[in-house]
Amino acid sequence: MELKRVVITGLGALTPLGHSVATSWQGLTSGVSGADKITLFDTGKFKTKFACELKNFNPVDYLDKKEARKIDRFTQTALIASDQAVADAKIDRNSVNVDRVGVIHASGIGGLITLCDELKAFYTGDGTPRFSPFFIPKMILDIAAGHISMRHGFRGPNFAVVSACASSTNALIEALNYVRLGKADIILAGGSESVINEAGVGGFNAMRAISERNDDPATASRPFDLDRDGFVMGEGAGCLVVEELEHALKRGAHIYAELAGGGASADAHHMTAPHPEGLGALSVMEGALADAGMDPGDIDYINVHGTSTPLGDIAEVKAIQHVFGDAAYRLNISSTKSMTGHLLGAAGAVEAICCILAIRDGIVPPTINHFTDDPQFDPRLNFTFNQAQQREVRAALSNTFGFGGHNASVIFKKYVS
Repeated sequence: MELKRVVITGLGALTPLGHSVATSWQGLTSGVSGADKITLFDTGKFKTKFACELKNFNPVDYLDKKEARKIDRFTQTALIASDQAVADAKIDRNSVNVDRVGVIHASGIGGLITLCDELKAFYTGDGTPRFSPFFIPKMILDIAAGHISMRHGFRGPNFAVVSACASSTNALIEALNYVRLGKADIILAGGSESVINEAGVGGFNAMRAISERNDDPATASRPFDLDRDGFVMGEGAGCLVVEELEHALKRGAHIYAELAGGGASADAHHMTAPHPEGLGALSVMEGALADAGMDPGDIDYINVHGTSTPLGDIAEVKAIQHVFGDAAYRLNISSTKSMTGHLLGAAGAVEAICCILAIRDGIVPPTINHFTDDPQFDPRLNFTFNQAQQREVRAALSNTFGFGGHNASVIFKKYVS
């Protein structure tokens, strides 16, 4: 069976750097940090008091007030990002077969804010169950995909993907396979996450996973730096229109890039820690290259998982050097989490957009907040420290790895007819 070619024809995003793709990309290429003191709850008793929140976000600026009240923040951002992507792709539901347009939308955690709010209300009340009728529909992971399909009238494949921080990359891989196997013409694929609340911050604090650099939040996310002390929580959403090439050409769609391939693997090692030699990361990058029919030398840029954790950054770089060999020294490597924070289940979608725009504009966003070299890293590698770099990007690879040992990678390349 001959696989169909798959392209990206629309983008949407809300990130801590902006409420659109354009504003987010401007912040990324300018090296802006999205980290600041948390405003969403009182952090007085918490070890970490900062995060990368969506700045000045009010859902009713984008959604009907009644509609916004019925959905969790992770679904609100999902809907807004999907609106942007559909508009960007110029999809007219009256001129496409809506039975062949699907939605695969991911989240690592889902409606944690709703869950906590409902339980707090219950336990501070008189013990009589007075849960909102929207409690369960607001909380469950799949609901964002459902709301996106209802909003746009898309009746194709519709489901959620969850693999922790690899979730939305896995959603992109699922979309790729549905489209290239001819099971759909278009899939809206992406992810959203909003868990900057007491449970989210308290839980990650208890794991010692997030930074406690409260004296200087803007520089707290420092991947590959000697003094990195954990990731910075972020929130937001990303949505990509994944479309079969001939279908896109027939309707005159703008093509950003080709989605060339993807890979998935498991560390099979530890509940939260990566394999120390990066074996799962090694395997997933090799799988993505094989799926795309590409060689290591074909890749110019890797948007790494790069969360700013002591163990994770080292394991990923070991894997990159093993897979790419001498070609690793010709790569640009960068972690945009140094600016957006870690968007958890939404990270893969937002970072995929970064790869696509790097291809489009010939610019690699930086890894900011680098102050002190870590001698564990080969100094010949180009981590794109502190300042964006201009170069031709023919193809870019995006890595995302999740708790549970879930690994996913996708490759985008410049579209050539």
